[in-house]
This record gives sequence, C-alpha cells and structure tokens, in this order.
Amino acid sequence: MATVECTVDGEIATLTLNNPGKLNAIDLGMWRMLFENLAKIAVDRSIRCVVLRGAGNQAFAAGGDLEEFLTARATLDQALHYHGQVAAALQAIADCPQPTVALIEGACIGGGLEIAAACDLRIAGHGARFGAPINRLGFSMYPGELDGLLKLAGPAVVKEILLEGRILSAREAYEKGLLTRVVDDAGVADEAYATARRICAGAPLVAAWHKQWIRRLQSDLPLSEAEKAASFAFLDSDDYREGLAAFFEKRKPVFKAR
Repeated sequence: MATVECTVDGEIATLTLNNPGKLNAIDLGMWRMLFENLAKIAVDRSIRCVVLRGAGNQAFAAGGDLEEFLTARATLDQALHYHGQVAAALQAIADCPQPTVALIEGACIGGGLEIAAACDLRIAGHGARFGAPINRLGFSMYPGELDGLLKLAGPAVVKEILLEGRILSAREAYEKGLLTRVVDDAGVADEAYATARRICAGAPLVAAWHKQWIRRLQSDLPLSEAEKAASFAFLDSDDYREGLAAFFEKRKPVFKAR
C-alpha cells in the first residue's frame, strides 16, 4: 500500500515516501498524507527538524504514479483538484516552520524533484539522478509545482530540465544549484541525519525566523519599519538569554523554543 510514514526520533521527524514496487511513485493519497503529516508537525514544538526520504535506497521518488493519471486526472476538474493537492503539499513543505532536509538516494524524478526542491537542504548520494522528462509523456508541469523548482534553480536550469527532458547526475545537479551536498552513496543517511542534528543544536525559534526572513527578502518590496523592528523579536526570548549565558559560561546551550 502506498503511504507516507511519519516517525519521530527525539527532535527529528522523518517522513518516508513508500510505494512498494513503483520506486516510491507518489499517488494522490500520498500527496494528501504528506500535507496532513506536515500540518501536524508544524504545530509540534518538540520537533526541530524534518527529514524527507524514500523507502529503500533505489529511489527518493520516481515521479507521480502514472497509472493513476488515467482515472484521477482525466478531466479538467479532476486535474485542477489533483494538482491543487500536489501544490498544497509542496507549499506545506516550503512553509514548514522547522527546517526540512531531503535525504536523496537513487531516482529523484518529477514529483520527487518537486518535493526535494521544496525542502530547505538537499543531501544526495553520488548515484542519485534528477530530472522531469514529462515532455516525453505529453504533459506540462503545473505552475503551482513549477514555482518551487524555479525559485531554487532559476529559469535557465529549469528550462534545461523541462525542455530537454534530460536526466542529471548528482554531480551535475549540484553544479547547477539543485543540491546542497553530494556524498558517497553509503553515507547519505548518516550525513542527512548529522545535518538534522546540527540544526537541532541551534535555537529553534532562530531557525524559523531565518526561514521567514529569507523568504521575505526574496520579495522586491522593501522592509517596512515595523518589519525591521520585528526582526529583533529574539531580544524578548528565553532562548536568546540562554544562548548568551551558555556562551559566557562556556557550556552548551539548552534551548526550549520560547
């Protein structure tokens, strides 16, 4: 059965895309489960980082489940509903207050690439491969799905991916700005979770604020005086006081997200 499994180990939640026999191809139910799990995680202050991965080591996700396209998005109304669900799940990843890390092994194609692009960081093995060869399937990428990939890689790279339909190696994807880090295949999980632990060692409110301001500064609108003042909200936080105290006392800080 196709599913998105959610497990929690300490401060790290893992969402695992699992569609046995189909290289974790994502069906509509999985997109909904992804959205629902992220909605729960977003309000759980005990979770400080989210890792997204595919089941096994053959694929992060090999795109959408094409068999479903014949029935679940055969008409315009169905297609709008289907891809509205996809876009909502991708937006939930992008809007997640906790940092998100994509752990990428094997194929990261189509919808899998869209999910990885929505994450904050992407750690891949040398054997991973990337692309969206949908030009050979006769359909275009929904704008609500294309947006995240475009923001990450820019128009030149996205045009190359979509117009050529070529599959990129991990090294090429890294050189084009699609990946944060490429490591040996055997060490992908270790590096992704080491990354998550480094994130968890920082103040969680600060991580959320950094995500917020990075997103805001991508707008062409100048910051208002109220926004500039809001950027110093940390002054009233217990974690700020704890961080400074720990520095001067030469100990590790204990942050409590308040």
